Amino acid sequence: MRVIVFQHADSEHPGVLRGFMEDDGHAWEVAHLDRGDAIPALERFDGMLVMGGPQDVWQRTEHPWLADECAAIRRFVVDLRRPFLGVCLGHQLLAEALGGRVERGVAEVGVMAVEHTEAARTDRMFRNLDNPLPVLQWHGAEVAAVPPGGVVLASSPACAIQAFRFGENAYGMQFHVEITGETVADWMRIPEYGESLERVLGTDGGVRLDAEVRANLSRFERAARTVYECWIARGCRSRRPI
Repeated sequence: MRVIVFQHADSEHPGVLRGFMEDDGHAWEVAHLDRGDAIPALERFDGMLVMGGPQDVWQRTEHPWLADECAAIRRFVVDLRRPFLGVCLGHQLLAEALGGRVERGVAEVGVMAVEHTEAARTDRMFRNLDNPLPVLQWHGAEVAAVPPGGVVLASSPACAIQAFRFGENAYGMQFHVEITGETVADWMRIPEYGESLERVLGTDGGVRLDAEVRANLSRFERAARTVYECWIARGCRSRRPI
């Protein structure tokens, strides 16, 4: 399987998902859109993975490439109908690209639980995830309305749309499934993330969050494996010759 990864910050990479793909022999190509990389020909890829980043979907003046990214996401999901997985900003971009709405929300930073919706009971991915599901949150914007036809799969008291599915192949998740033991330390070096962490958790919040993430890594990895296997399986079934 061939995967295109859209990144928006060096330290917001596929994390543990990268290891899964490597172990399974899948190939991936990274487009660092924040650095000015061009979007490659989408027909070459069987799956798309869009990561988080410090940008907001409405910052098109500051980051004009966001418009091209949304167009590419829409084409991959709607026209090519190939598997898509969006995390945090990637989740918001999926909604924006397909006619949903993204707004500034309540800042969530920390290890928290999300609850499945009724629709998650029959979803091929979420029915195999724990409910409630402990996850890492680190965001200040959120999807306020899913695109027409979107199905909400997870929620929390502070954020009603924690995950949604569009069609059969596209998933967006506000929370992070890709985390590793280095995630918190790496992300604290991103100025916007460090500021939001200190604002929400206090000056010693990074130390406490790092310890909590490391204590839960085995649970996080099990959830990541479930998400990955469902997403990658759809990609393998949709493969097309170049």
